[in-house]
Amino acid sequence: MSGTIPYYRKDQRHFDGGYRSTEAESKMSQYQSSSRYAASSSRYAASSSRYAAAASSRYAGAASSASSSRYAAAAATSASSSSRGLKVSSHLGLEESRLSPTPKRAKPSYLALDKENQIIGYVVPIFRGSQEFATGLSDTEEARVKETAGYMARRNLFTSGLEMERSEVISRKEAMRESAERISLNKTIHEHGEHFKRMNEDSLMHAPEFVIKPRSHTVWEKQSVRLHCTVTGWPEPKVTWYKNNVAINPLAHPGKYKLESRYSVHSLEIDRCDFDDTAQYHISAMNTQGEESAFASIVVKRFKGEIDESLPTPRHGPVSEYGITFQTHIVDAFGVSFGREGETMSLGSTVIIYPSLHRYQPEIQWYRDDVLLPPSKWTHMHWSGDRATLTLTHLNKEDEGLYTLRVTTKSGYETYSAYVFVRDADAEVEGAPGAPLDVRCLDANKDYIIVTWKQPAIDGGNTILGYFVDRCEVGTTHWHQCNDTPVKFARFPVTSLVEGRSYMFRVRAINKSGMSRPSRASEPVAAMDPADRARMRGTSAPWTGQIIVTEEEPAEGIVPGRPLELQVTEATKNYVVLSWNPPGEKGLEGVMYYVEKCVSGTDSWQRVNTEIPVKSPRFALFDLAEGKSYSFRVRCCNSAGVGEPSDPTEATTVGDKLDIPSAPGKIIPTRNTDTSVVVSWEASSHAKELIGYYIEGSIVGSNVWEPCNNKPVKGTRFICHGLMTGDQYVFRVKAVNAAGISEFSQESEAIEVKAAIGGGIPHGVLPKMGPGASPAPPYGISVLECVRDAMVLAWKQPTFIGGADVTGYFVDYREVVDGVVGDWHEANIKSVSDRAYRVSDLHENRKYQFQVRAANMAGVGIPSMPSNTFLCEEWTIAVPGPPHDLDIREVRSDSLVLLWKPPVYQGRDPVNGFYIDIKEAEAPEEAWRGVNTKAEENKYLKIKHLKEGETYVFRVRAQNKAGVGKTSEVTEPVQAMTKPGTKEIEVEVDDDGVVSLNFECSDITADSKFVWSKDYVEMTESTRLTAETKGNKSKIAFSGLEEEDIGIYSCLVTHTDGASSSYNLSKEELKRLLEISHDHKFPIIPLKTELAVELMEKGKVRFWLQAEKISANGNVEYVFNDNLISQGEKYKMNFDKNTGVIEMVMESLNPEDEGTFTFQLKDGKATNQSSLVLIGDVFKQLQKESEFQRKEWFRKQGPHFIEYLGYEVTPECCVILNCKVGNIKKETSALWYKDGHEIKSDEHLTFTEGVLKLEISQISKKDAGVYEVVLKDDRGKDTSTLNLTDQGFKDLMNEVFSVIANSSTPLKITSTDEGIRMYTFVNYYNDLLQVTWHYKESAISFSDRIKSGVVGDQLWLQITEPTEKDTGKYAIEFHDGKAGLKRTVDLSGQAFDDAYAEFQRLKAAAHAERNRARVAGGLPDVVTIQEGKALNLTCNISGDPVPEVTWLKNDREILSDDHCILKFESGKFASFTITAVNQSDSGKYSILVKNKYGTESGDFTVELTEGTPDLGVTSYMTDAEGNVVFSPNTPKEKMKTSITGTKAKKRKESVAQKPPVEKAEDKEKSTSRKSEKEKTADVSTKEPKASESQHPEDAKENLAEKLPSAECPRGAKHSHT
Repeated sequence: MSGTIPYYRKDQRHFDGGYRSTEAESKMSQYQSSSRYAASSSRYAASSSRYAAAASSRYAGAASSASSSRYAAAAATSASSSSRGLKVSSHLGLEESRLSPTPKRAKPSYLALDKENQIIGYVVPIFRGSQEFATGLSDTEEARVKETAGYMARRNLFTSGLEMERSEVISRKEAMRESAERISLNKTIHEHGEHFKRMNEDSLMHAPEFVIKPRSHTVWEKQSVRLHCTVTGWPEPKVTWYKNNVAINPLAHPGKYKLESRYSVHSLEIDRCDFDDTAQYHISAMNTQGEESAFASIVVKRFKGEIDESLPTPRHGPVSEYGITFQTHIVDAFGVSFGREGETMSLGSTVIIYPSLHRYQPEIQWYRDDVLLPPSKWTHMHWSGDRATLTLTHLNKEDEGLYTLRVTTKSGYETYSAYVFVRDADAEVEGAPGAPLDVRCLDANKDYIIVTWKQPAIDGGNTILGYFVDRCEVGTTHWHQCNDTPVKFARFPVTSLVEGRSYMFRVRAINKSGMSRPSRASEPVAAMDPADRARMRGTSAPWTGQIIVTEEEPAEGIVPGRPLELQVTEATKNYVVLSWNPPGEKGLEGVMYYVEKCVSGTDSWQRVNTEIPVKSPRFALFDLAEGKSYSFRVRCCNSAGVGEPSDPTEATTVGDKLDIPSAPGKIIPTRNTDTSVVVSWEASSHAKELIGYYIEGSIVGSNVWEPCNNKPVKGTRFICHGLMTGDQYVFRVKAVNAAGISEFSQESEAIEVKAAIGGGIPHGVLPKMGPGASPAPPYGISVLECVRDAMVLAWKQPTFIGGADVTGYFVDYREVVDGVVGDWHEANIKSVSDRAYRVSDLHENRKYQFQVRAANMAGVGIPSMPSNTFLCEEWTIAVPGPPHDLDIREVRSDSLVLLWKPPVYQGRDPVNGFYIDIKEAEAPEEAWRGVNTKAEENKYLKIKHLKEGETYVFRVRAQNKAGVGKTSEVTEPVQAMTKPGTKEIEVEVDDDGVVSLNFECSDITADSKFVWSKDYVEMTESTRLTAETKGNKSKIAFSGLEEEDIGIYSCLVTHTDGASSSYNLSKEELKRLLEISHDHKFPIIPLKTELAVELMEKGKVRFWLQAEKISANGNVEYVFNDNLISQGEKYKMNFDKNTGVIEMVMESLNPEDEGTFTFQLKDGKATNQSSLVLIGDVFKQLQKESEFQRKEWFRKQGPHFIEYLGYEVTPECCVILNCKVGNIKKETSALWYKDGHEIKSDEHLTFTEGVLKLEISQISKKDAGVYEVVLKDDRGKDTSTLNLTDQGFKDLMNEVFSVIANSSTPLKITSTDEGIRMYTFVNYYNDLLQVTWHYKESAISFSDRIKSGVVGDQLWLQITEPTEKDTGKYAIEFHDGKAGLKRTVDLSGQAFDDAYAEFQRLKAAAHAERNRARVAGGLPDVVTIQEGKALNLTCNISGDPVPEVTWLKNDREILSDDHCILKFESGKFASFTITAVNQSDSGKYSILVKNKYGTESGDFTVELTEGTPDLGVTSYMTDAEGNVVFSPNTPKEKMKTSITGTKAKKRKESVAQKPPVEKAEDKEKSTSRKSEKEKTADVSTKEPKASESQHPEDAKENLAEKLPSAECPRGAKHSHT
């Protein structure tokens, strides 16, 4: 067979052909040499030949006969090489064919070899029978099957062993035939592939190619990462993994690297990455056609938060490479160690690895505070083959911490940890502080390096003034001091560095006593741009921890864009650090940056780095003015130019923004060991960038404090080692950050250093025991669980335990066959303490009996009676097994507590509850009843409501999802009876506030012990409780009650008749006890009132409080801003111990009195204090009020205002300005001013009984102004001012409007000839009053049809020509600047119908009145004219239809003729003309006009006088108003002629709007109101107008309208029809 791999096998395992041939030949020779091969080969040769022939015939069409014969021969050879059925041939066939996807199996050797063929272990061969046989059984399988119950059943079915053997032979023959057929087929396919491969071998070969390349990863420290890729190539390439160009050897780092190659997929897995795994990895694939590589990078980031103290759980199990499991034990380990700076310390442990293999080396790693320690000049590691040693060559405080030894094997790892403390070296100068520690370089650039450090724990007894930073250039030994004055902030920028050189730094502390020793030097760091440093290191950028991959060529000639996300990352008074992100464009050429600054409030930007731009996106600025605010921005630049600036930062004020942390909170020490104490504390509040805490301890009374740690610890819990056993210690803690060290916390309570022993129950001394002191036999043996080969038993405690407590039990068993018992066998050699035990190595379906013996210090007691016979068969029920070990405690007359243990057999699902049954002891089985209806989750229950004196028994059942399981064994009968002398647990709180539970037992014996439990689980060790037993009393004291202490506490006294009691510490009880504890520990003096402040006469300030009760020994301290103040000129103190009133009086408050006033009370142990904070606005307000009161006192010594100037509005809407004055005399003058001008006294000014008044009757805008009243006499003067302008005047008018609105009458409806009108009356109308008319809740938009107006004191709304659409609710709203007032009326229904009918009537009447005939223009009463002259009179006539005109003379109708010409033109003008007047024309003339609506007449008299005849004609015409005018054709000279006669003055009064017609009842009301109003007006000058408010309705309404009437000209008459 050729050694090359066919093309269709490229996806299988990639071993070379030679290795496969060697393996196949090894298998053949191994199995052919076996003894069974010769015997079996002939047996199966024939069958194998048949299958080979069949296989050759199948492929006859695809190959020649020669090939077929080769196939047949090969098949026969393969078949003849079978061993043990078909095991070897099947395995070989699979390896040769390579068709199965199962990975190739190596030769089943029993030795494990390394690369140098050295034996390193043993391998147990594993055969996959299920893959090798279709049917049939191997020898091992036969042995296993024969032991099963199924085999036993089949054996019973086959009565003859011959039939059984025949069946097995047939099964084996069928398996051999199928296997031979598979082998033949596999070989045929293989040969077929080889044939085609030889035909075209060159076309199949090609160089390696990566189909999928490995991908870069960034992971956290301690995480695992996996790189994988897919490679193709022919011949199949060989791959090698490299780390930083160094080949990876998995055997050199056991468990670290894992390489896999399967189906052309290759992977590298790195377990539990650490920081050193950050590197570039590449895989190289090579074959005869060439080589190809692919690269990937891994960046391991270190988490900067709290370090997880727990290491990952080690892997356990067999090692796949060697087939063995290593067991690692660390013995002779190092313990807690103490050293001093400058010393050398070694930590070592012996490591035992089993089995011990030649040349096998485990991986030994050392960690400090869970950080891997690399070898360095400070740490040396050594492994001698069985002992690991870590040597700290020169101790410094940086070396303090928790050290962990980690031993890693192929099976996992083991760890061991212990703490190392490093104390300060002796100071060179007495009283000097300790050396700083942990000096690091926080930020490095080409011209600066920011150095940071941690402050020391020891200050030498004096405050540290600051720190000096020294630098040393690498390669030299000379240290230069960097700062001239000490810096207090634990960060300092070092400048004046030479670019490209490396430096180390150290720090020294100084106080007034001297300088400390220098710290350990920092690691070297180069002064260069971070971008240059990144290029020197490779692909890892230090400020991001990211991988920089450049995949494209930089673009040339493109100006970069704006930098992104510019921010101030750090700001102190010495420097400011900026950081930003590069512009978003990719592929830009050589981007660098310019930084600019600008003082806040200006627009002047200055470039900071003017000479050389920076390359990295981070920059520190120095030489900034402290206290000033700056903004910053950055520009990008390259060879193409300078880009646009970034967005500027917010204004940053230069100064230290980091504050010193506050002191930690409450300190709680708890016991740990004989030399250590666990100290816990509350974290500092308002602590930013916290570094850690320092803890100090002191022996009580010594007043000497020693540091417990010299390196700050994070967290709020620390174990202080190295203490003196039995001494009392107190502790305190301080916090540390870069700004400094906080104040110390309050001291903890004193604690004695001794081991915590779980309550301190003393161990009793057992008395001497004689014969017969061994315990009685147990009883009640039952089965808790049964599996195929084991049973779990339970039993009850002996009724008599002998002379000492039972220390254990021994179990024996024997088999019972057909009722015949066998011999007893020991189930356990070592005693068991529990009353349950699993008996193993039993046989299934067999019966057993058991017995148990109890043992104590006197010996082993007699065995129990044999148990019932139990069948060993596996339980398959779904429900749980029975609970066991039932125990009864706290028996009382009406209750008891039942305890039990859960069932061992859980059933199909976990147990989720228990049910308890009860019955009387003598009652039948049917009397069992349940105690609880809901499943009980706990394993105990207090059973109540028992009948006193009755005897009960109990049992328990468990429940899971499948249902309720078997019942437990029944308890012993117990009588519900409280035994005499039984006492309960009592709670006590001592004067120090310590809460304790106390139990007393009167039946105690010498061997009795008090066993305390929580939730009925014995408390073995607890740092929260301290137990103490004296005589027949025991108590447990709580170190400090917290919520975790909630539970049921019980106490059981051993060697008694069940003396026990319990106490339920619930959440409510916890709260109550905490309050009592606090009151006892810190008693307070109760206060009736807290500290308060009040003002007294002359503005004095009185601080006072009152205590409920205080003795004569009580005293008070007065404190202001933490300073004691005492009796003096400024402070007047008084303490009345009878009433408990404590007061302090100050004459006045000054600005320096701003702060906190505290009264500290002390009366024996009881204390209390009350504080009052007077700062800010509160103090200013009090000071202002005090000063005001002081001024008021002086003001009131002369004439003054008791009530300052104000105003009131009367119901008549008069505004009265008034003020009340006091301490006046006759000489006191009162002057009124408006806008600075004196108001002269008149009837409006009154001054009676100390009240000054000014009345404004009808207020308007002209009354707005500033009013002032001045009181003056020889004692002084006082002024009161009232501003009635702008808003003041608005407020006044709003009050006036409110009075007007309230005086309005209900809204009424009336009708006019034009429509319907709604109206209301007010007492007084003001032009400034704003009203709004509403229709259906919406404001009305006025038009020609809907109008509103005011007539006198009436406000009306007119609807012209109303329709049905106008029905609804109408309202008038008065606006007074507040809620206003509405008057409503409903114009709908009958109200609308009545109003509408009246409107129609009035409309018709008005129409008739408008259209009746009438003489519109008046005629003169008398016309005097000379005889012979012509008389012409013309008047206007109106009416529709056109009236008929009749002229009368002396009441007789006259007709028109030549002498008297009567004309009526255009239906409007009627003219009367006498051509020549003679005596007969004298008389009374009348004009009568008439139409269907009425008749009207006009009269005039013509009188003649003697005179000269005139040639012209005098015409008299009247205008529309009845005035006589000349006719237009009268000559001018004639117009001068006097006319004798009188002009009628008959002008009709014109009104703007017609008043509506009132109904009869309204007219009467109006008349009565008018008369009453007139009466009121008559007395208004004598009495106040407020009298009208007594009858507002009567005074509001007046006559609204009068019936329309037309005045006729004098002498005219009219009539209506």
